[in-house]
Amino acid sequence: MEALLVSEIPAGENWGYEPKWDGFRCLAFRDGRNIELQSKSGQPLARYFPEIVEALLKLKASKFVLDGELVIPLNDRFSFDDLLQRIHPAASRVTKLSKETPAHFIVFDLLVDDSSKPIYESPLSKRREKLEAFAKNIW
Repeated sequence: MEALLVSEIPAGENWGYEPKWDGFRCLAFRDGRNIELQSKSGQPLARYFPEIVEALLKLKASKFVLDGELVIPLNDRFSFDDLLQRIHPAASRVTKLSKETPAHFIVFDLLVDDSSKPIYESPLSKRREKLEAFAKNIW
């Protein structure tokens, strides 16, 4: 889902909200030692965020698909400008920036669990439960 501008926030028990992070929407795919990061438009992002690839490879789960947002925290806020600088053709520049201003991956949904079972058609409340259980067991 993408954020929509509305004049009034909908209310009721069927509504849930996530903050609007100032980052890049990202799907993270893991299959064994293979990690792919993909933008919402389908563009590959892994080469621009090697620190995220490295972090995902350290997780116990060897298969999953996560939905989240790539952000760069800077001075108590998220810096979209620093994030944009990461999309650079020079690998040396990307490596330098990944050390100087490392990105974080804020995960808000689990689409395929660690048993390779697609759960994206399940209600969000069920996926959230599975995401919380997944997060407790990944280290």
